Amino acid sequence: MPGAPSATPLAKKLGIAAGHRVALVGASPGWEVPGLPAGVDLRRRARLGADRLDVVVAFFRHLERLRAQLEAMGRAVAPDGGVWVAWPRRAGGHTSDITDGGVREAALPLGLVDVKVAALDADWSGLKLVWRLERRAGLSAGSGPPARRRR
Repeated sequence: MPGAPSATPLAKKLGIAAGHRVALVGASPGWEVPGLPAGVDLRRRARLGADRLDVVVAFFRHLERLRAQLEAMGRAVAPDGGVWVAWPRRAGGHTSDITDGGVREAALPLGLVDVKVAALDADWSGLKLVWRLERRAGLSAGSGPPARRRR
């Protein structure tokens, strides 16, 4: 049925597992992830780069701001972690200059690829980004991604 909420719990949809370190970046004060597994370290005021995170869920209303912050978010996640980029859902009656295509255009040159798209709730769409497999090998704790090759 179109518009029906997903039966999948949000924590599972986001790939959050027991013991994960999770940051919510730019989330409104009331935004929550219901049903978090035991031992999840949820941070609302995470300093990106302070230590490695397993999942980052970042909320944006403007593509320019997303482009400015995406590389830092990628550097903040573990090599096998993920960054969820969330933007206002048009289906929820919201406007934004962000689309899934715009997120991909910002992410691909950095070595981040999308693996999942989902409605996070009635107001937010999300695209999950992960490091390309060949780039993960060059990542180590705290080092960030390998330098991009200049052409």
